[in-house]
Amino acid sequence: MRNAIVVFTKVPKAGDSKTRLTTDRGGILTREEAKEFYIASLLDVVDCCVSSNSCDVYICYDKGGDRAYLNTVLEAAADPHAIKDVFPDNGGTFDKGMQYAVDHILKNGAPSRLADSVLILGGDIPSLQQETIRKAVRTLEKLACSDNGTLVENGESSVGAAMVVSADQECGFNMLGYTCATPFNFDGVFYNQDGVTALDMVTYKAMEQQIPFGILEIVPDVDVPVDLAGFISVVKVMQLAEKYDSSVLLPKRTIKVLEALGLEASAPVPAGMLAHSG
Repeated sequence: MRNAIVVFTKVPKAGDSKTRLTTDRGGILTREEAKEFYIASLLDVVDCCVSSNSCDVYICYDKGGDRAYLNTVLEAAADPHAIKDVFPDNGGTFDKGMQYAVDHILKNGAPSRLADSVLILGGDIPSLQQETIRKAVRTLEKLACSDNGTLVENGESSVGAAMVVSADQECGFNMLGYTCATPFNFDGVFYNQDGVTALDMVTYKAMEQQIPFGILEIVPDVDVPVDLAGFISVVKVMQLAEKYDSSVLLPKRTIKVLEALGLEASAPVPAGMLAHSG
């Protein structure tokens, strides 16, 4: 099965990248610092995708983004020539943008499709590991060949329906993948009138269509200050684990930015606890 992965991103821009981390929105970073943090994260994610050696890697960026600047950013990737293509979405809502990115690859299962399955993820999950991507591909291939999946025509197996998801820490997802035979679309996933979370909507759609479904480990994104604090602590765990396990992939660029900022995570002591600690 041919597999693709699409990193769905906005072109990094001060005042437009990771704004909820900035002092403008009650965060702790300047606009430029937030931009630099996101660039580092995006490149770490791209490098992880490429080095997983399991999918063709594509980048889908916002329609109004500066393509020339994005090209400059991506040139700093470990192997920029391994990126298969860079293309803009068609604008509109997040739902429509993601659907366009997937359709660009799968082409509704047409023979001209660029892959048989696609994984779509964001550029703000710098703790992503190669093995998570490999597991996603293995799970899709296994489910697509299950009793609910593979058809055999003229001695050649065709791709069956299958879907995988990695939840995030806030009722959403940071990696979602499915095959070209999967009856799924993003309509109403992020924007619906019933207040249903994105992760729940994905689950409901998969249940309704009886799509063979797999779950991956949680991959947290970094959107708000509490996410950043959590990520700083996760990085310390990763750095310790990497000393004993060479398969751990450190987000080195993102770590370098954090070190330059001098940030540390802390847990506030509840009022009154110190007074009673003795």
